Amino acid sequence: MNELTIHLRPRSEVPLYEQIYKYIKKDIQDGRIKSGEKLPSTRALCGHLQVSRSTVELAYEQLLSEGYIESRPCSGYFVAEVGGLYRLESPSRGKKEIPRDTKTRYLYDFTPNGVDLDYFPYGVWRKLSRESLLDDKAELFSLGDSQGEWGLRSAICDYLHQARGVNCEPEQIVIGAGDDYLLMLLNAVIGNDHKVAFENPTYKRDYRLFQNLSYDVCTVDMDGQGMNVEKLAASGADIAFVMPSHQYPLGIVMPIKRRLELLSWAGAKEGRYIIEDDYDSEFRYKGKPIPALQGYDREGRVIYVGTFSKSVAPAIRISYMVLPYSLLEKYRRRGAFLHSTVSRINQQVLQRFMEEGYYERHLNRMRAVYKGRHDALLSALKQMRVKFQVTGEHAGVHLLLRFSEGRTEEDLIARAAGAGVRVYGLSDYVVEAEESERLPPTILLGYARLKEENIGQAVSLLAGAWN
Repeated sequence: MNELTIHLRPRSEVPLYEQIYKYIKKDIQDGRIKSGEKLPSTRALCGHLQVSRSTVELAYEQLLSEGYIESRPCSGYFVAEVGGLYRLESPSRGKKEIPRDTKTRYLYDFTPNGVDLDYFPYGVWRKLSRESLLDDKAELFSLGDSQGEWGLRSAICDYLHQARGVNCEPEQIVIGAGDDYLLMLLNAVIGNDHKVAFENPTYKRDYRLFQNLSYDVCTVDMDGQGMNVEKLAASGADIAFVMPSHQYPLGIVMPIKRRLELLSWAGAKEGRYIIEDDYDSEFRYKGKPIPALQGYDREGRVIYVGTFSKSVAPAIRISYMVLPYSLLEKYRRRGAFLHSTVSRINQQVLQRFMEEGYYERHLNRMRAVYKGRHDALLSALKQMRVKFQVTGEHAGVHLLLRFSEGRTEEDLIARAAGAGVRVYGLSDYVVEAEESERLPPTILLGYARLKEENIGQAVSLLAGAWN
């Protein structure tokens, strides 16, 4: 080969040597320059391309280092024997093109997950973060208490007692980055020689987490008041995982009678526990907030888990677990050696956020925002001529539409998608596929991420699609 036809771009941000290197490399990969073929000398190529010799030498050195060419004494540069080892092809030659994104584009998405971050108090959080670092506190960058900082645990303790009726002391609280981490930590404390019962339908992520931790897991059917305690007793489980303040996804609020029945089940045999997931109890639109199940526990059987993901923001990744005293000593022996997974700086910011009243004001604001969307959605649904029953509308940030027989979730979801609206089926939360056949077709509509002014438009599209 006497020359290479390379079109260089002198004004490009890519250096000239790199343009030469990439061109030759691509020609070798595509087979346009064969193995064993001789390349032009550096002197010849720099003269042909009107660049400095050092530029060509840099390109050849890179090709040499990657093994695409080899230097033979007194002979020059040759393409290395690489073709027979592996077929090198550029994405545009010999390979299938990557398909374009064919996902449905939605105008509106009724996702039941997430929060509206437009109302996050960025200014306050920025101010508290800056002030937390003003004093050059070196200890903030060292490892702190494995359970979390005492100040934050005290603030959480005060809040839980006032707002949720939880009876606890700061020493019972463990702070971690997400409730999934805390549940894995709980596994280290109690061991996995237990059978865990989940509500049916349920939040599959937690079900799969315990399943992957080698627990024996099962589901227990629910009635209008929550987990059926008789079926729970018959399941042989010794741990019940429940969401009594607002069950996900059905939205059931467990009444006091069922809560006491559940506590009675736990107290009937040594070693039984209830894991209470109180993930979004802050948002309730009818009556006063229901006190936590833990507040009624007198025998130390309830393990209470809460999070700031729904009430503040998912990305701060701060959750907490309240251990009964019966498990506190086990935690200190088996789990206290694990360092906290939340930075001390973030813990201090959240502590001040709570202590200085910002958290309560933020909750009040978000309750008002979500209440407005909740009311707008219910009002718009009343205008629909489609027959369905609304359930789970008194708390949280989603509700359910239960349709009569003759409709299917698949058809309802497909018709909504055709109108540019994304909705979600209840069957996605059923662990066993055959069990979903027993449930009436049910659609979940979340409203946390939809602006109030858009809800009516989205429902109008659903009405047209489902008529």
